[in-house]
Amino acid sequence: MKIKCWGARGSIPVSGAEYQVYGGDTACIEIRTKQDEIIIVDAGSGIRRLGNKLAKEKKNNFSILFTHAHWDHILGFPFFKPCYQSGKNINIFGCPFAQKTIKDFLDGLMTPPHFPIRVEDMKAIFNYHAICTDQSFSIYSIQIVPILLSHPNQGIGYKFIEDGKSFVFLTDNELTFKHPGGLEFSDYLNFCQGVDLLIHDSEYHQKEYQAYSKGWGHSTYNDALDLALQANVKRFGLFHHNQERSDKEVDDIINDCHCIIQEKNSNLECIGIAQGWELDLS
Repeated sequence: MKIKCWGARGSIPVSGAEYQVYGGDTACIEIRTKQDEIIIVDAGSGIRRLGNKLAKEKKNNFSILFTHAHWDHILGFPFFKPCYQSGKNINIFGCPFAQKTIKDFLDGLMTPPHFPIRVEDMKAIFNYHAICTDQSFSIYSIQIVPILLSHPNQGIGYKFIEDGKSFVFLTDNELTFKHPGGLEFSDYLNFCQGVDLLIHDSEYHQKEYQAYSKGWGHSTYNDALDLALQANVKRFGLFHHNQERSDKEVDDIINDCHCIIQEKNSNLECIGIAQGWELDLS
Protein backbone atom coordinates (compact mmCIF):
# COMPACT_ATOMS: atom_id res chain seq x y z
CA MET A 1 0.00 0.00 0.00
CA LYS A 2 1.46 3.31 -1.17
CA ILE A 3 0.04 6.58 0.09
CA LYS A 4 0.51 10.05 -1.39
CA CYS A 5 -0.91 13.41 -0.37
CA TRP A 6 -2.14 15.79 -3.04
CA GLY A 7 -3.63 18.33 -0.64
CA ALA A 8 -3.38 18.81 3.13
CA ARG A 9 -4.85 22.29 3.66
CA GLY A 10 -8.14 22.85 5.45
CA SER A 11 -11.19 24.98 4.67
CA ILE A 12 -10.03 26.78 1.51
CA PRO A 13 -7.13 26.58 -0.95
CA VAL A 14 -4.37 29.13 -0.36
CA SER A 15 -1.32 30.33 -2.25
CA GLY A 16 1.75 32.41 -1.52
CA ALA A 17 5.38 32.21 -0.50
CA GLU A 18 4.44 31.27 3.08
CA TYR A 19 2.72 28.04 1.91
CA GLN A 20 5.42 26.52 -0.29
CA VAL A 21 6.46 23.64 2.00
CA TYR A 22 3.10 22.20 3.09
CA GLY A 23 1.13 23.39 0.09
CA GLY A 24 -2.14 25.20 -0.44
CA ASP A 25 -4.42 22.56 -1.94
CA THR A 26 -7.25 21.04 0.12
CA ALA A 27 -7.76 17.41 1.07
CA CYS A 28 -6.91 14.65 -1.37
CA ILE A 29 -5.12 11.37 -0.64
CA GLU A 30 -4.09 8.77 -3.21
CA ILE A 31 -3.67 5.12 -2.23
CA ARG A 32 -2.09 2.56 -4.56
CA THR A 33 -2.69 -1.13 -3.88
CA LYS A 34 0.00 -3.78 -4.31
CA GLN A 35 -1.37 -4.29 -7.85
CA ASP A 36 -1.15 -0.52 -8.56
CA GLU A 37 -4.93 -0.05 -8.40
CA ILE A 38 -6.08 3.41 -7.34
CA ILE A 39 -8.19 4.55 -4.40
CA ILE A 40 -8.68 8.29 -3.85
CA VAL A 41 -9.88 9.77 -0.56
CA ASP A 42 -11.66 13.12 -0.91
CA ALA A 43 -11.77 15.46 -3.88
CA GLY A 44 -10.43 18.72 -2.54
CA SER A 45 -8.53 21.02 -4.88
CA GLY A 46 -5.56 18.63 -4.83
CA ILE A 47 -7.44 16.12 -6.97
CA ARG A 48 -6.98 18.36 -10.02
CA ARG A 49 -3.23 17.70 -10.22
CA LEU A 50 -3.76 14.03 -9.42
CA GLY A 51 -6.26 13.80 -12.27
CA ASN A 52 -3.79 15.32 -14.70
CA LYS A 53 -1.23 12.69 -13.70
CA LEU A 54 -3.70 9.81 -13.98
CA ALA A 55 -4.85 10.98 -17.40
CA LYS A 56 -1.25 10.78 -18.62
CA GLU A 57 -0.89 7.29 -17.10
CA LYS A 58 -3.95 6.20 -19.08
CA LYS A 59 -5.51 4.54 -16.04
CA ASN A 60 -9.15 3.60 -16.61
CA ASN A 61 -10.53 2.53 -13.22
CA PHE A 62 -10.68 4.60 -10.05
CA SER A 63 -12.44 4.50 -6.70
CA ILE A 64 -13.15 7.75 -4.85
CA LEU A 65 -14.13 7.70 -1.17
CA PHE A 66 -15.62 10.83 0.38
CA THR A 67 -15.31 11.61 4.08
CA HIS A 68 -18.08 14.24 3.88
CA ALA A 69 -19.56 16.89 1.60
CA HIS A 70 -18.09 20.15 2.91
CA TRP A 71 -16.68 22.39 0.19
CA ASP A 72 -12.99 21.85 0.83
CA HIS A 73 -13.38 18.08 0.34
CA ILE A 74 -15.38 18.16 -2.91
CA LEU A 75 -14.50 21.37 -4.76
CA GLY A 76 -11.85 19.72 -6.94
CA PHE A 77 -14.20 17.07 -8.32
CA PRO A 78 -15.39 19.13 -11.33
CA PHE A 79 -11.72 19.55 -12.33
CA PHE A 80 -10.75 15.85 -12.15
CA LYS A 81 -9.74 15.26 -15.77
CA PRO A 82 -10.60 11.52 -16.01
CA CYS A 83 -14.28 12.47 -15.46
CA TYR A 84 -14.29 13.99 -18.95
CA GLN A 85 -12.70 11.02 -20.72
CA SER A 86 -14.58 8.16 -22.37
CA GLY A 87 -13.69 4.67 -21.18
CA LYS A 88 -13.06 5.72 -17.57
CA ASN A 89 -14.94 3.91 -14.79
CA ILE A 90 -15.22 5.79 -11.52
CA ASN A 91 -16.68 4.19 -8.39
CA ILE A 92 -17.93 6.74 -5.85
CA PHE A 93 -18.20 5.72 -2.19
CA GLY A 94 -19.59 7.69 0.75
CA CYS A 95 -22.49 8.22 3.11
CA PRO A 96 -25.00 10.88 1.99
CA PHE A 97 -25.99 12.04 5.52
CA ALA A 98 -27.92 15.27 4.78
CA GLN A 99 -28.47 14.34 1.12
CA LYS A 100 -30.62 11.52 -0.26
CA THR A 101 -27.75 9.86 -2.14
CA ILE A 102 -24.07 10.32 -2.94
CA LYS A 103 -25.10 11.30 -6.45
CA ASP A 104 -27.26 14.10 -5.04
CA PHE A 105 -24.41 15.99 -3.44
CA LEU A 106 -22.27 15.75 -6.58
CA ASP A 107 -25.21 16.88 -8.71
CA GLY A 108 -25.68 19.80 -6.33
CA LEU A 109 -22.02 20.74 -6.66
CA MET A 110 -22.28 20.84 -10.44
CA THR A 111 -25.52 22.73 -10.89
CA PRO A 112 -25.92 26.12 -12.59
CA PRO A 113 -25.30 28.86 -11.61
CA HIS A 114 -22.55 27.31 -9.47
CA PHE A 115 -20.95 25.35 -12.32
CA PRO A 116 -21.74 25.23 -16.06
CA ILE A 117 -21.24 21.48 -16.60
CA ARG A 118 -23.42 18.79 -15.04
CA VAL A 119 -22.32 15.34 -13.92
CA GLU A 120 -24.43 13.76 -16.67
CA ASP A 121 -22.43 15.76 -19.25
CA MET A 122 -19.18 14.04 -18.22
CA LYS A 123 -17.99 11.14 -20.34
CA ALA A 124 -16.83 8.75 -17.60
CA ILE A 125 -19.08 6.01 -16.26
CA PHE A 126 -20.00 6.60 -12.59
CA ASN A 127 -21.08 3.92 -10.14
CA TYR A 128 -22.37 5.07 -6.73
CA HIS A 129 -22.01 3.06 -3.52
CA ALA A 130 -23.52 4.04 -0.17
CA ILE A 131 -21.36 3.06 2.81
CA CYS A 132 -22.86 1.41 5.87
CA THR A 133 -20.84 2.89 8.71
CA ASP A 134 -21.08 -0.28 10.80
CA GLN A 135 -19.77 -2.61 8.08
CA SER A 136 -16.32 -3.06 6.59
CA PHE A 137 -15.89 -3.63 2.86
CA SER A 138 -13.12 -4.20 0.34
CA ILE A 139 -11.88 -2.36 -2.71
CA TYR A 140 -9.41 -4.44 -4.66
CA SER A 141 -6.95 -5.99 -2.13
CA ILE A 142 -7.60 -3.38 0.57
CA GLN A 143 -10.04 -3.92 3.42
CA ILE A 144 -11.72 -0.69 4.49
CA VAL A 145 -13.26 -0.12 7.92
CA PRO A 146 -15.39 3.05 8.28
CA ILE A 147 -15.99 5.03 11.46
CA LEU A 148 -18.24 8.01 12.15
CA LEU A 149 -16.47 11.33 12.66
CA SER A 150 -17.33 13.99 15.22
CA HIS A 151 -18.03 16.84 12.81
CA PRO A 152 -20.92 19.18 11.93
CA ASN A 153 -23.21 17.49 9.34
CA GLN A 154 -21.36 14.24 10.10
CA GLY A 155 -18.63 12.43 8.21
CA ILE A 156 -16.73 9.16 7.87
CA GLY A 157 -13.16 8.24 8.71
CA TYR A 158 -11.46 5.18 7.28
CA LYS A 159 -9.00 2.43 8.16
CA PHE A 160 -7.22 0.82 5.21
CA ILE A 161 -5.65 -2.62 5.65
CA GLU A 162 -3.53 -4.56 3.17
CA ASP A 163 -1.19 -7.49 3.91
CA GLY A 164 -1.17 -6.69 7.62
CA LYS A 165 -0.29 -2.99 7.15
CA SER A 166 -2.80 -0.39 8.33
CA PHE A 167 -3.49 3.30 7.67
CA VAL A 168 -6.16 5.38 9.45
CA PHE A 169 -7.39 8.67 7.96
CA LEU A 170 -9.43 10.88 10.31
CA THR A 171 -9.76 14.35 8.92
CA ASP A 172 -12.35 16.84 10.23
CA ASN A 173 -12.70 15.07 13.56
CA GLU A 174 -13.16 16.95 16.85
CA LEU A 175 -11.82 14.68 19.56
CA THR A 176 -13.00 16.62 22.62
CA PHE A 177 -16.45 17.71 21.41
CA LYS A 178 -19.10 15.17 20.49
CA HIS A 179 -21.20 16.31 17.54
CA PRO A 180 -24.46 14.51 16.64
CA GLY A 181 -23.42 11.15 15.24
CA GLY A 182 -19.90 11.49 16.60
CA LEU A 183 -18.18 9.07 18.95
CA GLU A 184 -16.22 9.20 22.19
CA PHE A 185 -12.45 9.67 22.38
CA SER A 186 -12.20 6.05 23.55
CA ASP A 187 -13.85 4.85 20.33
CA TYR A 188 -11.27 6.62 18.18
CA LEU A 189 -8.54 5.31 20.47
CA ASN A 190 -9.66 1.72 19.93
CA PHE A 191 -10.02 2.30 16.19
CA CYS A 192 -6.45 3.60 15.85
CA GLN A 193 -4.76 1.12 18.19
CA GLY A 194 -1.37 0.02 16.87
CA VAL A 195 -1.80 1.16 13.26
CA ASP A 196 1.21 1.80 11.06
CA LEU A 197 0.07 5.29 10.09
CA LEU A 198 -2.48 7.71 11.53
CA ILE A 199 -3.26 10.94 9.71
CA HIS A 200 -5.51 13.11 11.85
CA ASP A 201 -7.03 16.57 11.79
CA SER A 202 -4.67 18.85 13.75
CA GLU A 203 -5.92 22.28 12.78
CA TYR A 204 -5.78 24.35 15.95
CA HIS A 205 -3.60 25.57 18.80
CA GLN A 206 -5.18 25.22 22.23
CA LYS A 207 -5.57 29.00 22.55
CA GLU A 208 -7.35 29.24 19.19
CA TYR A 209 -9.59 26.35 20.09
CA GLN A 210 -10.63 27.78 23.44
CA ALA A 211 -11.03 31.31 22.11
CA TYR A 212 -13.31 30.75 19.14
CA SER A 213 -13.25 27.39 17.37
CA LYS A 214 -14.60 24.86 19.86
CA GLY A 215 -17.52 23.06 18.23
CA TRP A 216 -16.35 23.82 14.69
CA GLY A 217 -15.46 20.17 14.03
CA HIS A 218 -11.66 20.21 14.21
CA SER A 219 -9.07 19.12 16.77
CA THR A 220 -6.07 20.77 18.36
CA TYR A 221 -2.72 19.27 17.48
CA ASN A 222 -2.24 18.44 21.17
CA ASP A 223 -5.39 16.29 21.26
CA ALA A 224 -4.52 14.55 18.00
CA LEU A 225 -1.00 13.83 19.27
CA ASP A 226 -2.44 12.50 22.52
CA LEU A 227 -4.60 10.10 20.50
CA ALA A 228 -1.56 8.90 18.55
CA LEU A 229 0.49 8.40 21.71
CA GLN A 230 -2.23 6.55 23.59
CA ALA A 231 -3.02 4.36 20.58
CA ASN A 232 0.65 3.40 20.17
CA VAL A 233 0.62 4.13 16.45
CA LYS A 234 3.92 3.93 14.60
CA ARG A 235 3.63 7.15 12.59
CA PHE A 236 1.46 10.21 13.14
CA GLY A 237 0.77 12.84 10.48
CA LEU A 238 -0.72 16.25 11.23
CA PHE A 239 -3.33 17.19 8.61
CA HIS A 240 -5.93 19.82 7.65
CA HIS A 241 -3.52 22.72 8.23
CA ASN A 242 -5.34 25.97 8.97
CA GLN A 243 -5.64 28.26 5.96
CA GLU A 244 -3.76 31.00 7.84
CA ARG A 245 -0.95 28.71 9.02
CA SER A 246 2.41 29.51 7.38
CA ASP A 247 5.12 26.93 6.79
CA LYS A 248 7.07 28.27 9.74
CA GLU A 249 4.04 28.04 12.01
CA VAL A 250 3.41 24.43 10.95
CA ASP A 251 7.09 23.70 11.65
CA ASP A 252 6.69 25.23 15.12
CA ILE A 253 3.73 22.91 15.81
CA ILE A 254 5.70 19.87 14.68
CA ASN A 255 8.67 20.88 16.82
CA ASP A 256 6.39 21.17 19.83
CA CYS A 257 5.00 17.71 19.08
CA HIS A 258 8.55 16.34 18.97
CA CYS A 259 9.27 17.87 22.38
CA ILE A 260 6.12 16.29 23.85
CA ILE A 261 7.00 12.91 22.32
CA GLN A 262 10.49 13.12 23.81
CA GLU A 263 9.09 14.00 27.23
CA LYS A 264 6.85 10.90 27.00
CA ASN A 265 9.87 8.73 26.09
CA SER A 266 7.97 7.57 23.02
CA ASN A 267 9.32 6.31 19.70
CA LEU A 268 6.40 7.81 17.78
CA GLU A 269 7.40 9.25 14.40
CA CYS A 270 5.61 12.59 13.89
CA ILE A 271 5.42 14.55 10.65
CA GLY A 272 3.45 17.38 9.13
CA ILE A 273 1.70 16.01 6.06
CA ALA A 274 2.73 18.09 3.08
CA GLN A 275 1.47 18.29 -0.46
CA GLY A 276 3.58 15.73 -2.34
CA TRP A 277 4.44 13.66 0.75
CA GLU A 278 4.35 9.92 0.16
CA LEU A 279 4.91 6.70 2.07
CA ASP A 280 5.22 3.05 1.05
CA LEU A 281 3.73 0.76 3.73
CA SER A 282 4.50 -2.43 1.79
